[in-house]
Amino acid sequence: MKGTPAPHITVLPAAARVRVTVKGEVIADSHDALALREGDYPVVYYFPRKDVKMDRLARTDHRSYCPFKGHASYFSFKSGAENAVWSYEDPYDEMLGIKERLAFYPTKVDSIATG
Repeated sequence: MKGTPAPHITVLPAAARVRVTVKGEVIADSHDALALREGDYPVVYYFPRKDVKMDRLARTDHRSYCPFKGHASYFSFKSGAENAVWSYEDPYDEMLGIKERLAFYPTKVDSIATG
């Protein structure tokens, strides 16, 4: 499926360990995260599901749309923030690298740290 070309988006390996902490617990910990840069926005890390504690998440009915990436699905923390995590289950062809990976809203977690 083709989307709108997005020359302002780059997706590259994060080249560092990336961890997400929620309520003092490490929820995601990966050496295989991807760093998505989109224009002037802060970098967004996309984690493979194998590196995320999926048992801490619950899928929601919330959806959003990006003309460059496609439709996003959301997850909430079972005992915390709602719609705090998103994933592109079927992104546009140009964004297949982030397919089924998870990204976290920085304002809905304690920290997203590299290194």
